[in-house]
Amino acid sequence: MPTIPWTTPQPAAPGSTAVVMASRFEVASLADVPRFFLRSLAVWKQVRSAPGALGASLRARPLKREFCTLSAWESKDALYAFARAEPHQGIMRELAPIMKDSAFTYWEVKAAELPLAWGDADRRIAAQRAAGTASA
Repeated sequence: MPTIPWTTPQPAAPGSTAVVMASRFEVASLADVPRFFLRSLAVWKQVRSAPGALGASLRARPLKREFCTLSAWESKDALYAFARAEPHQGIMRELAPIMKDSAFTYWEVKAAELPLAWGDADRRIAAQRAAGTASA
């Protein structure tokens, strides 16, 4: 599956700052890929209507058992509210047993820098993983 390109659910206010989150998920086996992929589409739908979501992209590399997200939010509170809301929260609990590895990284950008490109996110996730701060 190719990358789902950057989608802008709501535009950022001019002159504002966005909170960015990039994540990388690796499932334990190829047999787990279809389940993770299908559940990720439900979360994708949620992002597109989530309050405070300024943009998001999803990348799937099924043969590597890898899924990555890149999203921008009005605030940390908006991001955390999304993470606690359904279906996201329930899906993450449901998928936890099939996860091999996951990593998350956060930073801020000026709204004028949106939409985001994957290059910076990839570097930040790699640095996070190299530092040993990834979580399973």
